[in-house]
Amino acid sequence: MLTKKELRVRRSRQTRVRIATQRVARLMVFRSNLHIYANVISDDGSKVLASASTAEKEVREQIGAAGKGGNAAAATLVGKRIAEKARAAGVETVAFDRSGFAYHGRVKALADAAREAGLQF
Repeated sequence: MLTKKELRVRRSRQTRVRIATQRVARLMVFRSNLHIYANVISDDGSKVLASASTAEKEVREQIGAAGKGGNAAAATLVGKRIAEKARAAGVETVAFDRSGFAYHGRVKALADAAREAGLQF
């Protein structure tokens, strides 16, 4: 019997194989109970072009109360921030890599905010 984490990692592996064939930068999302992280990774997977998370000092100041990075409002802030940083790095189009997490709640809020801020995926 596989654990919940092993099932998520298996789903993420299948997604990454499919994204690798697209030859486009990927927007990778990871969520923990307290924080949500987003990275834009180059098309060959060799380097991180932009990153944003609720653990960053500027984002924590915008959120307000400490430890409230695990909600959809915080994910929206991270989505806008990652889109701005990616566009500054010259990336307009990405493939969305949800890392095996369900496209729901915080993951969906981050994706919608990134789209509104100008990233295409």
